[in-house]
Amino acid sequence: MRGISLDQDALSATAEGVNEMVDRIPLLTEIRMHYTLELPEGADRTKVDRALETHVEKCPTAQSLRGAVAVSWEADIRDGG
Repeated sequence: MRGISLDQDALSATAEGVNEMVDRIPLLTEIRMHYTLELPEGADRTKVDRALETHVEKCPTAQSLRGAVAVSWEADIRDGG
């Protein structure tokens, strides 16, 4: 993540899909992402915040679904040390 080396288990993500009935057809209308991130000691938090702020615009899946499926996210970030 932007030059920050992370341990393999330092990042996890879960996704929740929301389906709604539209004209009697179940459609995926929203994806909610939740990230958990444990930063190593001395990591530059501003780099992490900047990466997260722009991740939807740079995510190939979110861009493929743009206009059809809303993508939102939240993150729990723990500073190391």
